[in-house]
Amino acid sequence: MAPSATSVEADRSGVALETASDAIDSVNILKAQAAAKVKQSAEEVFSESSKFDAEKDKNGFRQYDDACDRVKSFYREQHIKQTVAYNLAARMRFNSASRTRERMTIWEAMEKLNTLIDDSDPDTELNQIQHLLQTAEAMRRDGKPRWMQVTGLIHDLGKLMFFYGAEGQWDVVGDTFPVGCKFDKRIIYSDTFEENPDYNHPVYGTEFGIYQPGCGLDNVMLSWGHDEYLYHVVKDQSRLPAEALAMIRYHSFYPWHREGAYRELMAEKDYAMLKAVQAFNPYDLYSKSDAAPSVEELKPYYMDLIDEWFPKKQIQW
Repeated sequence: MAPSATSVEADRSGVALETASDAIDSVNILKAQAAAKVKQSAEEVFSESSKFDAEKDKNGFRQYDDACDRVKSFYREQHIKQTVAYNLAARMRFNSASRTRERMTIWEAMEKLNTLIDDSDPDTELNQIQHLLQTAEAMRRDGKPRWMQVTGLIHDLGKLMFFYGAEGQWDVVGDTFPVGCKFDKRIIYSDTFEENPDYNHPVYGTEFGIYQPGCGLDNVMLSWGHDEYLYHVVKDQSRLPAEALAMIRYHSFYPWHREGAYRELMAEKDYAMLKAVQAFNPYDLYSKSDAAPSVEELKPYYMDLIDEWFPKKQIQW
């Protein structure tokens, strides 16, 4: 059964998209508060927990009274529509030689994102560039390396796909998960998958589906959205290390990095990537309460940072 006409995808405005995204974040914050703090092993840059949020009252983030209902409605639509067929079609569109790909620098992309979403965030009155700077600045204050700072700066730029053929909110934002195998019970609102055409598929509905144990997450098709889109945009157009690409691709893959699902699909490399994503997550969720950054004061530093990791200047989006 398809979602009703009153589904969350009915409003395709940027404000509605970010309202849905923020409601999703609020639920993830609540889940994070209830979960045990992720223990990090003592390895290199990920050897310490984030410091910037140590004294923050994370309960102070504004919570929607109806967040859970709104988020469940969103996920019902996403879980019905994120099929193998849709994901194959989305990737074919992205890779099509006939697709017109706008060329912009990273900073121009940040400015374009501001035109999509304006004054809609319940946790901050900042514009999107300021929020991206908040995330990067929190990492900078914690002494994280330059490649991680620039990753924080760009992590939401995949929302630009809303301009480039997105069908609604459900294929832009929200937690991500594999398609082509059984939907894990640890995915948020997993009961809403029952209406997905792949749910009882003779292959896609089985434990491993089209995959093999230990195949590695590089070989797993994650639900198409702004994380997956940005990963495919930057992986061949930047000097970002594998850990940065993992932060971009997997930071909304909560069933994996928070709930422990899909471990059987991991290759050895993915355990290091898991630590990277877990190190990134607090900056993604909690930096919005930081003081408003000065865009003009910080722009020269971040333009230099962008040039270091994106030497081609203009990116094909």
